[in-house]
Amino acid sequence: MDFALTDEQRMIVKTTRDFVENELFPHEAEVERTGELRKDLYEELKAKAIEAGLYAANMPEEAGGAGLDTQTWVMYERELGRANYALHWNCVARPSNILMACEGEQREKYLFPAVRGEKSDCLAMTEPGAGSDVRGMKCAAVQQGDDFVINGVKHFISHADVADFVILFAASGEENTPRGKKKLITAFLVDKGHPGFVVRYGYRNVSHRGYNNCILEFTDCRLPKSAVLGEVHKGFEVANSWLGATRLQVAATCIGRAERALEHAKQWAVDRVQFGQQIGKFQGVSFKLADMALEYKAAWLLTLEAAWKYDQGTVEDMDMAMAKLKATEMLAMVADEAIQIHGGMGVMEELPLERIWRDARIERIWEGTSEIQRHIISRALLRPLGG
Repeated sequence: MDFALTDEQRMIVKTTRDFVENELFPHEAEVERTGELRKDLYEELKAKAIEAGLYAANMPEEAGGAGLDTQTWVMYERELGRANYALHWNCVARPSNILMACEGEQREKYLFPAVRGEKSDCLAMTEPGAGSDVRGMKCAAVQQGDDFVINGVKHFISHADVADFVILFAASGEENTPRGKKKLITAFLVDKGHPGFVVRYGYRNVSHRGYNNCILEFTDCRLPKSAVLGEVHKGFEVANSWLGATRLQVAATCIGRAERALEHAKQWAVDRVQFGQQIGKFQGVSFKLADMALEYKAAWLLTLEAAWKYDQGTVEDMDMAMAKLKATEMLAMVADEAIQIHGGMGVMEELPLERIWRDARIERIWEGTSEIQRHIISRALLRPLGG
């Protein structure tokens, strides 16, 4: 693994960082204050992101995306992660890679418009009674002739308020296994406004203001078989083929926010004078900075290694779980210590630290809780030994 950046990688990192600082940072205060991303601002920033070549950069070239390798992609995500989540996720969108499972007319209706910025997607798995236990979902798809009838509720569905269509996962049957009956899952593409499908605003969230979660309700929602993404009963296979790298995306954006918090903490340690000297000269502050930098570096190296393995085709679930776990828990530590170094000023809205601190909390929950990541890691360690 070569840690030297190519000229292209340096250009992508600089272009992304300049866009974040010049186009996104100026609007953070408004989004944080109002809790909303204005539609006109969203459209303006999305157009600028498309013009800058940053939109849908995660998608393969064959689909019209930038076709970044995974290492370069996590560098790009790290830069975007420094900004308010609603601004970077909605305005510099990265369509779900799962759309690469689209076939035939689905590619023209969903995949290509999502890459061009004409449509946006959201992913609907989580339910009130089924979070980490995905197979516990109750939202059901019952086949009737060539159609499927969907009934059930999804919640915590991020950015469904601005999405044009939903990638829905629903229980479509059962199979017998040595451990008993197990639900079969099918993935569907559902347009917003389709009869029987309603999107409602979700819960007020301490993290990521302006980046809303929603509740999706399906009541006798009839879908044609052409709405199936992948194969019937093969929804997990579709998800596992394309969604693994989302944990690297979470890790990378967390690392970006941690870097921003660390930058503020270092500058404050130099600028703030108490008892006649810079506070960074006190061991109580300088050792905090050393620990913050150490944890940041460890998380970034784990993420880079997992990205490199992904490109080599040797990545394992444990690699991505380690990166996600370390980065999310590191961010919580760095954000908290950055505030402690700033003292009372750290929790004031004049600085981004209180936002980074609040936003850090959700990262240890979504895309697999810290406990799920530890389960994945420990299982990988013990199974080869018969455990």
